Amino acid sequence: MAGRETTVVKLGGSVVTDKDRPEALDGPALDAAADAIADAVTGGDVSDLVVVHGGGSFGHHHASEHGVSKTRGSGDAAAAVEIHGAMKTLNDFVLARLHDRDVPAVPVHPFSAAYRDAAADLTLLTEQVETMLGEEFVPVLHGDVVSHEGEGVTILSGDEVVTAVATGIDADRVGFCSTVPGVLDDSDDVIPEISTYDEVAEYLGESDATDVTGGMAGKVRALLSLGSPATIFGPDDLRDFLAGEDPGTRIDGR
Repeated sequence: MAGRETTVVKLGGSVVTDKDRPEALDGPALDAAADAIADAVTGGDVSDLVVVHGGGSFGHHHASEHGVSKTRGSGDAAAAVEIHGAMKTLNDFVLARLHDRDVPAVPVHPFSAAYRDAAADLTLLTEQVETMLGEEFVPVLHGDVVSHEGEGVTILSGDEVVTAVATGIDADRVGFCSTVPGVLDDSDDVIPEISTYDEVAEYLGESDATDVTGGMAGKVRALLSLGSPATIFGPDDLRDFLAGEDPGTRIDGR
């Protein structure tokens, strides 16, 4: 987006939902995030903004029920519709909170805009996102199911959506609002900056295995591959990130 700074921010599923209960929204947390986004948009802190949210207790619950993950697919259309429907419900909640605050948010459902080939390589069409930004909308994407050649459907995590859309639209800044204040070392202190995975491998361990959609190790690997700086921070730092600061952990593999 020539002449304008494009920002992609992800609201973690664990931030805006209660993962301990199926399809349970964390209303106060989502309200706080929507307030921060609205103030940044209406106050001019961000020009072109894309919001992505995770699945939390909505998508993860139904994916687990049907045994679907990023690598294990299903050819059951009813399962695909159920998982997608849960994510659409959460997306509707996010949109409603943003609309209540006069944010011109519009949905983009990856189920209809993305696919994986037989090698599991992801394609996410982002031309419509660029057009929406040009019309001064705030596109809101989310984790979802996607068609996967030879597998039926598999899970597309919100983290993957962030990196795919950020690459596709050549975003200037990327932020992950997580339940932790950044990437933590073995003393639970925030690591201020990461430029290579080896710097932090000992702290991340095998965290990829704790969450079929990624975990912190997966986030760090993905963000290091971006052509723009990224930041991982906690909910209390969302306003600062949207204001142009780099709270939490800055990740820049360039």
